Amino acid sequence: MNRMNIVITGHVDHGKSTLTGRLLADTNSLPEGKLEAVKNMCAKNARPFEYAFLLDALEDEQKQGITIDSARVFFKSDRREYIIIDAPGHIEFLKNMLTGASRASAAVLLIDAKEGIAENSRRHGLLLSLLGIRQVTVAVNKMDMVGYDKNIFDTIVREYGEYLAGLGITPGHFIPIAARDGDNLKNPSENMPWYKGKTVMESLDSFEDEKKLEEKPFAMPLQDIYKFTANGDDRRIFAGTVVSGTLNVGDRVTFLPSGKSSRVSTVESFNTPAKTSVSIGEAAGFTLETQIYVKAGEVAVIEGKSALKTSNLFRANVFWLGSKPFETGKEYKLKLAASKSSVVIESIEKLIDAQSLDKAEDRNEIKRHEAATVVLRTSNFLAFDSFAENEPLGRFVIIDDYNIAGGGIILNAIERATLTTRVYSEQEIELNAYIRKHYPHWQCKTIKY
Repeated sequence: MNRMNIVITGHVDHGKSTLTGRLLADTNSLPEGKLEAVKNMCAKNARPFEYAFLLDALEDEQKQGITIDSARVFFKSDRREYIIIDAPGHIEFLKNMLTGASRASAAVLLIDAKEGIAENSRRHGLLLSLLGIRQVTVAVNKMDMVGYDKNIFDTIVREYGEYLAGLGITPGHFIPIAARDGDNLKNPSENMPWYKGKTVMESLDSFEDEKKLEEKPFAMPLQDIYKFTANGDDRRIFAGTVVSGTLNVGDRVTFLPSGKSSRVSTVESFNTPAKTSVSIGEAAGFTLETQIYVKAGEVAVIEGKSALKTSNLFRANVFWLGSKPFETGKEYKLKLAASKSSVVIESIEKLIDAQSLDKAEDRNEIKRHEAATVVLRTSNFLAFDSFAENEPLGRFVIIDDYNIAGGGIILNAIERATLTTRVYSEQEIELNAYIRKHYPHWQCKTIKY
């Protein structure tokens, strides 16, 4: 049975956890006794039962009534299995939402019918767009709070539909719901006979597996190399998680970006029967007939069958969450699959305002909660793909001061020959000249300009 990752997102208090909890309860997807245990806990503490409590396991979350971290829940319909990611909606936890959304290929975005389209509703729509998530269902929640008014629903459909269209997203469905009462979640609502569309459950099952990664060429980011010396075992096991395709014993693999290659001798997997192949989603390893030296972070592919790009310059969409601006010329850390590298902004091509979607004024920094199309330059060559071709190898996060400060998707690689020369500041040039003059014996690389 197929599996799909879906993110559930929206502004704070618009009902994401309630929706997820109700879906789990209505489809008997909870562990045995879980629902009764939560209800008993609420009764003992003289608190009204909320379906959101099924997900809000942290004590602080229940005290504050908001979801602080991303929670993963497992769910099965007649068509397939799901991993539903309940992403936080509060603006202070947008970083967590980015982490949750980055694992999703489709989304359910909630809007409160009474409150209407909030600032974060637009911001989350923009973030989904920048992450390349095009399959979206918009659930207009709390319809019971507005008397199941069709006119209110139609207004939100019109206004938010126009906004998403500007982002290149055409929602598969707009669905009026009352998550707490289960209206239009699994079964059609008797309170809204004017609505003839799909339920939330039906909309989830209507999502298509757009990118069949199992059908794409084999790719496995190398997480580590293990060597065991006990009992004369001198094998090197090249380990990682397969992100696309299948590898078989006898295949000749190439590691990118180094270009080193050898033939697969064995497939190794912990605590499983002997294998001769490994496929997408499996964490495993393999040994080689000829021992070669490669570093963690490279990507193993089958020789001659990969379309991965190798470069240190690429165009990307980014969304910035750091407290300090994302500045051109400043060095950050970039994490892509298993690789890490220093990175700088080569240029900002387009800066987008989350509210109007207009191109903002030209400047050399991206402020908090802003989005942009940029050209990034890394300090070393990386193996990657565009997000459109291979999601796991086209997504990245940016780290500033040991914190995840932004993320995005790769649009395309730029050939090495188009690298621009860095413009050094006067202070850097003066310092470099001073070092060369007064410390000529220092064996260090100096700036050439």
